[in-house]
Amino acid sequence: MSVSTKIAQRAQRKNRIRATVIGTPERPRLSVHISNTNVSAQVIDDSAHKTLAAVTTAHNKAATGTMTEKAAWVGAEIAAAAKKVKVSKVVFDRSGKKYHGRIKALADAAREKGLEF
Repeated sequence: MSVSTKIAQRAQRKNRIRATVIGTPERPRLSVHISNTNVSAQVIDDSAHKTLAAVTTAHNKAATGTMTEKAAWVGAEIAAAAKKVKVSKVVFDRSGKKYHGRIKALADAAREKGLEF
């Protein structure tokens, strides 16, 4: 399978997910992006087109270890940042990735810190 095919298939999965996962003021969307070196997460209100909270490992000294450990750190930090803006319930947008490994580590850490999804 070529790289361009994999990219196209992931884009299709992402579009399929985004067709149903919509952030509202009551339940904003927790969007996750994982690159080769960094992990980032945002809490987004799609109706107002606003990012309510965001956390990333890029240029952050506190995020160390393996990528799974970085993902867990981001999950805990995004839950804390969401609580600051009075958000306790979100819908989870995994951006076309499998709910496995790094995505699961981020989600579990966010749930442990009190975020509901």
